[in-house]
Amino acid sequence: MDDNERLIAELGIRNVVGRLAHLADRGDVEEYVTLFTDDAVWDHPVLGARTGRDDILAGARERRAGMDPAVGSPYRHVITTQWVRIDDQDHGFSQAYWMVVHATRPATVGITGRYDDELRRTPDGWKMARRTIFEDPA
Repeated sequence: MDDNERLIAELGIRNVVGRLAHLADRGDVEEYVTLFTDDAVWDHPVLGARTGRDDILAGARERRAGMDPAVGSPYRHVITTQWVRIDDQDHGFSQAYWMVVHATRPATVGITGRYDDELRRTPDGWKMARRTIFEDPA
């Protein structure tokens, strides 16, 4: 890969991570799962692992249960201090710190942690193949 291809790949990966954060809070959960590969794994230390788009979609729906769809989540997933490694033309890795901010006045930080993300290039662009979520101790 040349430098331009690496840069384009990195930007694609950063956009997937950012878009997932937005869609975790509000927006269409159907769009949310399109950012994952068919065989993806979403692994959370408290909520457990979800495997495949259908299971990841079911988990997203459970997390949204009881929320007003017009308002969305009362939280904001904020991505910070991200770095990306391009392994080859079709595989990349991203690690980022995250925080969940309660969208109140004043806003408060609820939980912090780290995402370890494995991404894969597909015919439809970069997709999340595995997200491993770590929460910082309380």
